[in-house]
Amino acid sequence: MTSLSVIVTTYNRTDALEAVLAGYLDQSDRNFQLVVADDGSGPETAEAVSRFARSAPFPVLHVWQEDLGFRAAAARNRAIAAAGSDYIVFSDGDCIPLPGFVAGHRRLAEEGWFVTGNRVLLSTGMTERVLRDPGIVRGRGAAAWASGRLRGEVNRLLPLLPLPLPALFRKAGGNRWEGAMTCNLAAWRSDLLRVNGLDESYSGWGLEDSDLVIRLLRSGVMRKSARFAAPVLHLWHREQDRSALAENRLRLEAILKSDQVRAARGVDRYLPCGL
Repeated sequence: MTSLSVIVTTYNRTDALEAVLAGYLDQSDRNFQLVVADDGSGPETAEAVSRFARSAPFPVLHVWQEDLGFRAAAARNRAIAAAGSDYIVFSDGDCIPLPGFVAGHRRLAEEGWFVTGNRVLLSTGMTERVLRDPGIVRGRGAAAWASGRLRGEVNRLLPLLPLPLPALFRKAGGNRWEGAMTCNLAAWRSDLLRVNGLDESYSGWGLEDSDLVIRLLRSGVMRKSARFAAPVLHLWHREQDRSALAENRLRLEAILKSDQVRAARGVDRYLPCGL
């Protein structure tokens, strides 16, 4: 069986992270490593991860870096370097996986492809309910989700319905970079190392995941869809500071015009020499 690590990025939102960690306890496939990629949170997060690790039925790592502003790319790169698996699934500390999330990604893993999933946004009210009791999303069927959609608890219904799509559908648009997000993205670790992981040249929120996808495609790895197989529930939060977005967009436009494959500042900073 392919070894698999889930990398969950977090920053100073312990209540959300605990709800997400509870979601990983509910996985139908528990044969994975969980790596918490911490972008400089305080001791409360470290304590929460430590408590969870003591009772979790799978190995848990906490990879922390100093708080120097939004540096999710660096946090993920550190986690890639620390991960001990062949296959990497990225998500976030405010995205709750449904019970088939890991199994869905494992089933879709294929050499020569990376996999992009989607997310369903929870309302503020539903987010508050889930934070009080993460178990309320456990085992929810289609009828319950449909009812929740009518009440405005979720912004979409269809992504929550498991559908056995043919491979031809999943591989349609295999060269498309738009719309992929690291809150739900999986790739072979060897492919991530080949492109040198995420580019830490991106400062602040925005577009470092698009940059990664463009370079994976350019390296010859194709895109495959995990729609209807591995969605996540995104807990509501206020919008991130987007003051760096314009500069990041210019950086992404430069990448699109180039033939660059490897990140300028990437995961090799955290790897032993020679890897």
